[in-house]
Amino acid sequence: MRAVDLIRRKRDSGELTSEEIHQLISAYTRGDIPDYQMSAWLMAVVLRGMTRAEIAALTEAMLHSGRVLDFSGLAGRKVDKHSTGGVGDKTSLVIAPIVAAGGLKVPMISGRGLGHSGGTLDKLESIPGFNVNLTLAEFQRVLETCGCALIGQTAEIAPADKKIYALRDVTGTVESPALICASIMSKKLAEGIDALVLDVKTGSGAFMKNLEDAAGLAELLVETGKRMGKKVVALLTDMNQPLGRAAGNAMEVAESIEALSGGGPTDLRELCLELAGWMFFLGERVKTVEEGKKLSTDLIASGQAREKFREIVGLQGGDIGAIDDPARLPHARHSVEIRSAADGFVASIQCEQLGVAGVVLGGGREKKEDKIDPAVGLEFHKRIGDRVERGEPLCTLHYNSDARLAEARRLVETAYSIAPHKPETIPPLIYRVIGA
Repeated sequence: MRAVDLIRRKRDSGELTSEEIHQLISAYTRGDIPDYQMSAWLMAVVLRGMTRAEIAALTEAMLHSGRVLDFSGLAGRKVDKHSTGGVGDKTSLVIAPIVAAGGLKVPMISGRGLGHSGGTLDKLESIPGFNVNLTLAEFQRVLETCGCALIGQTAEIAPADKKIYALRDVTGTVESPALICASIMSKKLAEGIDALVLDVKTGSGAFMKNLEDAAGLAELLVETGKRMGKKVVALLTDMNQPLGRAAGNAMEVAESIEALSGGGPTDLRELCLELAGWMFFLGERVKTVEEGKKLSTDLIASGQAREKFREIVGLQGGDIGAIDDPARLPHARHSVEIRSAADGFVASIQCEQLGVAGVVLGGGREKKEDKIDPAVGLEFHKRIGDRVERGEPLCTLHYNSDARLAEARRLVETAYSIAPHKPETIPPLIYRVIGA
């Protein structure tokens, strides 16, 4: 097998065999194929697509590129959640402790920021000392102790995905449904879970801008998971505007703590309760999703969910003082407000531009080796449909360096569309559920 032949065939819309895909992934994982050839193949996939058989083979090849965990000896159902990503999407930080506090096991293997979308691992690492690089033995110990552990891919877990994920982030090859499906499901199926709840985003800030495309991806993910014998459901949710009031690693941790304390933005709270409700339902902890949402509400109100997050942070080496006092989290030295140039209503938001602005400020990566600044981010003051007056703040940029502030400002200023009349339709938080 020559990598160049597989690149050419996929470039010309040809179909690869299961054996060829397994050989390609195995060779790249070993280091026998260079990044530039894998980048070319990934771009061919983005442009030409993959058949269902190819996607299944790719998922399986990435899954079996490392260890598949077995937690069958651990009491309780094992359930996880995954989001396809967006701007301000910090739901994992809220949901994982809620569900663990409710008695289920949550072995969560997460990723880093991808393109304009923030990553759970980068957010967690903004908590001083938090270690996302646990060994599998440490991962199991934390999971047994408190019911939840939040880590990145180890060398043993889907190593092929870890290498390809980093490459996709910086080569413009993120948006392929085939690659998204294989990446998500290879990681999640390696966790040894019984059930999975998927949050598939759609809209201007999502990788799948179009609702039809997002639904197609959701169906693909659900079908792949069910083929592997797992209970899977996907919620199609909105990303035409940021989730919550903050985007930026430390800022999102602070907002998550607020949500776990019973406060936080309404949209973030509602979505977290819905996702946690489904996790409790698929994990057979409750008889209905509504019961799951009620249980989640009670766990927040009693303080158990927040205390569970504090426990997770402590067990993974993080500063629990930052959970008690979020002011101890990293803070940017400077801020600037982006104000409305007109009276009217927020008609639409180019949400992806806001995510890119966060990357430009240093909150994400443009090259694999880039270091993230955990303190920078954006604070949102207006949502679609809100009344705004000229000179009123739409968004605040929190930054540490002037180097690319002008570029970030331009992105944010042009992201908001102000109209004289309130828009007739406001995007719903949840469009529909697939695989229920």
